[in-house]
Amino acid sequence: MCRGVRGATTVQENTRDAILKATRQMLALMIRRNQIDAADISSAIFTVTRDVNAEFPALAARQLGWLGVPLLCGYEIDVPGSLPNCIRVLIHWNTDKTQEEIEHVYIHDAVRLRPDLSKLPSVDWEELEGWIDEHMK
Repeated sequence: MCRGVRGATTVQENTRDAILKATRQMLALMIRRNQIDAADISSAIFTVTRDVNAEFPALAARQLGWLGVPLLCGYEIDVPGSLPNCIRVLIHWNTDKTQEEIEHVYIHDAVRLRPDLSKLPSVDWEELEGWIDEHMK
């Protein structure tokens, strides 16, 4: 069964480092919360708001080892009043989990997008960065 796993985050500034760091954090939480193995990912689609263009967020997935996964980046629809500085992802994942078992990840200001799905336990950001460093390829 192929399931969709959603994630979103925001950046404080439109820089390469900020985009990659925020995207790696979002993906790391998605991987860890759902026990996602890159070999089971069919593809992933990243979107950004028009004010986030200093780097492709898909590069963060490559840095985490998703070398054989088809990735695509695009712009989110520019709806007036929508959340700025936002990076979103939809991962198509082959899993036996039911849709109800999947944990979507909305962090930083992106919790406003789906408060109903933003019930993550407190995140130890320093520990998460350590995990990311260990998994960078």
